[in-house]
Amino acid sequence: MTGSDASPSDSPAVSPAVSPTDPPSGSAAFRLAYVPGVTPSKWVRVWNERLPDVPLALLAVTPAEAFGALREGAADAGLVRLPVDRDDLSAIPLYTETTVVVVPKDHLLAAAEEVSAEDLADELVLHPLDDTLGWERPPGRPANERPETTADAIELVAAGVGVLAVPQSLARLHHRKDLTYRTLTEVPQSRVALSWPAADEAPDLVEEFIGIVRGRTVNSTRGRRAEAQKGQKQPKDQKDRKSAKPARSGKPGAGARTAGKPAARKSGGGAGSGRGRTGGKPRKRS
Repeated sequence: MTGSDASPSDSPAVSPAVSPTDPPSGSAAFRLAYVPGVTPSKWVRVWNERLPDVPLALLAVTPAEAFGALREGAADAGLVRLPVDRDDLSAIPLYTETTVVVVPKDHLLAAAEEVSAEDLADELVLHPLDDTLGWERPPGRPANERPETTADAIELVAAGVGVLAVPQSLARLHHRKDLTYRTLTEVPQSRVALSWPAADEAPDLVEEFIGIVRGRTVNSTRGRRAEAQKGQKQPKDQKDRKSAKPARSGKPGAGARTAGKPAARKSGGGAGSGRGRTGGKPRKRS
């Protein structure tokens, strides 16, 4: 069962949780918020390799807190779930997660490789208030009350009270030995995005992180590295290569003839000419 159709090889959607970090005292840092189930471990590793002089501080937030952290300046950017209000926030989609249904290990649905929405028609499907799939009403029978959080819903599933549909990363985040999950088809999927406060141009550090999540190379033409390279002298060998004029190629069939005056044409050798005759005036006839 795969977790996404476009996530990195060690997808942040399924990697172990990343502990929040604080920047060293007095140093500027890039502050990155992230919601549950989405861990930026791979991208943080690349950041530390490329910008060792700029600490990256991680801020774990709930889905309800994520956009407020960006608007209020508590974070420079955030790994969030779509949709994003584009009036005051910018966003680029990163990947889409597979939706799964969490059930007890001894549940009948656990015997199937994947489950459809129709298979849940007779099931009590929990719908937590912090739902990330964005549907008005999940398939199946609704519960009398909605659990406060996904974690609360997981506890109810473990107690045998209903099943739960969530993005695969959340199923892994709330893993329990007595529960399992199966891919759920014909239902909404959660899309993860990088978001930051809207502006004419993204700040340099945000642009750096955009380049990392998009897989740009270290020699990308954007971000701080590109700014630092502006005004640098071009290597001498590159200048020489650009200034040197390409040599003219000879005409077809010219062989190895060098430039200059054309070679003198050899004389005669036609009919009636003598063999071995040397040059000079012609002999007088007697």
